Amino acid sequence: MEQERIKKGLSKISWWPMWLLGTVLLVDSADQSIVRGVATQIETTFHVHDFQISLLASASVVINALVTMPAGYLADRWGRVHAIAYTIVMWSLVSTLGAAAPTFLTLLILRALLGFGQGITEPSANSLIADYYQRDARGRAFSVQQSLIFLGTALGVAISGVIGDTYGWRAAYLFVSIPGLLVAFLVSRMIDPVRGESDMTYIGAELPGLPKAKVKLFEFGLRRFIVDMVVGLRRDAKVILRIPTLRLTLVGVAAILFTVSAVGFWLPVFYQRSYHMTQGKAGVAFGLMIVAGGIPGIVVGGWLADRLITRYQTARVVLPGLCAIVSTTIFIISFARLPFAVTISLHVVGFFIGAMAVPALRAGLSDVTPHYLRGTGFGAFNLTSVLFGSAAAPVVVGALSQYFGGNLRTAFIIVLPPVYIGGIFLLVARRHVVKDTMAIFQAILEASQEEQKLEQERFQ
Repeated sequence: MEQERIKKGLSKISWWPMWLLGTVLLVDSADQSIVRGVATQIETTFHVHDFQISLLASASVVINALVTMPAGYLADRWGRVHAIAYTIVMWSLVSTLGAAAPTFLTLLILRALLGFGQGITEPSANSLIADYYQRDARGRAFSVQQSLIFLGTALGVAISGVIGDTYGWRAAYLFVSIPGLLVAFLVSRMIDPVRGESDMTYIGAELPGLPKAKVKLFEFGLRRFIVDMVVGLRRDAKVILRIPTLRLTLVGVAAILFTVSAVGFWLPVFYQRSYHMTQGKAGVAFGLMIVAGGIPGIVVGGWLADRLITRYQTARVVLPGLCAIVSTTIFIISFARLPFAVTISLHVVGFFIGAMAVPALRAGLSDVTPHYLRGTGFGAFNLTSVLFGSAAAPVVVGALSQYFGGNLRTAFIIVLPPVYIGGIFLLVARRHVVKDTMAIFQAILEASQEEQKLEQERFQ
C-alpha cells in the first residue's frame, strides 16, 4: 500500500519537470566544466600556470556567491520559470563571447560572469522540484536532476577535450554554449506550481484558495526593492538558521564539497601528469568515471532515499554521512602509486558511493525547510557549496600543487580529510530530523485549517 502511494506520488506529475530542470543544470555544468577539458591548451595560449587556471574555475563562483541568496529570495516570491529561462539565455551569450577572449584577463572576467547562471537557476530549479514532487518521491526526482549535472560535467570535460585537441579550445567554448537557447525555450513553457502544493497534497491538507499574483519587482522603485530584499533576506535567514538539521547539514556540506570540488576539478590534469595521458584521453577517462560511477550512484542513492524514508525518518542525513566517509577512504587509497587500471577502478567505486549522498541531501533539505522559504534555503545550500567548495577548493589545490612542484597526488591527500568532519556533522543532524520535519507539517496543517476557516466566514 505504501509503495503504491509512493509510485502514485511520482507518476502524478510525470517525468517532464524533473528531466527538463535537470537539463538546465546539465547545460550549466557542461559549460562550467570546459576549463577542465582544455586547461593545458589555455595554459599554453596565455602562458599561465596551475594557479591561474584554478582562478578560471573559481572566478564564476564569486558572482555565484553574491547572487545566490538574493536569487533564492526572489525564487520564493517571483516567477521561478521565467527567472530560469532568462538566465539560461544570458549565460549562453556570455559563454559564446569567451571563445573570442583576446587575453587571459578577458576570459577570466567572462567566466566570472557565468556565476549568474547557477546562482540564479539552482534555487529556483530545486524549489520547483520540491513543489512538483511529494516528500516520498523527491529522492528519485532529485536523482534525475543531479544525474544530469554529472552527465553535463562528463560531457563538458570529454567533448571540450576532444574538440580542443582537434580545433582548439575556442571551438570547444562555442560548441558547448549552443544548446542553452533551446533549453531556455522549453523551460519557458513550464507551469510554475503553487508553493507548498506537494506538501499539502502529501498530508491531505487543502490547497489555499489564493490566486497566484504576479509580483512586480520594481513596482515601488529600485531603491525600495533593494531595501525590502535586504530586510527580507535577514528575516528569512534567521528562520532557516533556527532549524537545527539545516544548520548541521550546511556545515557538513561545506566540508564535503570542499574536497569534492578540489579533487573533481584537478583529476583530468592528474591523469595527464601521473599517467602521461593526452588532454583528450584524460578528459574521456574523467567523463567515463563520472558516467560509470557518478550517475549510477545518484540513481541508486535517490531510490534508497525514498525507500528508506518510509522506515527511517533520519535516512536522508545518515545515508549521505556514511557515504561521504566510505567514499573518502577509497579515494585516499587510490592516490597511492598504483597502476592506472587500479586507480580508475577505485575512482569509479569511490565516486559511485559518494554520489549516493547527493539526492538524499537535497531531498532532506526540502523536507526540513518551510515551503515558502525553499528558494532561500537552497540559496543558502548553494552559497555554502560555493564559498567552501567551488571557490576555495580548486585554488587551494592549485597552490598546493605548485608548492610541491606540480605534485597533485600530495595536494589531494592533504585536502581529503575534511570530508570526515562533514560526514560526522551529517550523522549528528539525525537527532533533529524528525522534530524539524513534523514542525513543518504541523505549520502546513494549521495554515490549511486557518484558510478553511476564512473561507467559511466569507460564505456566512
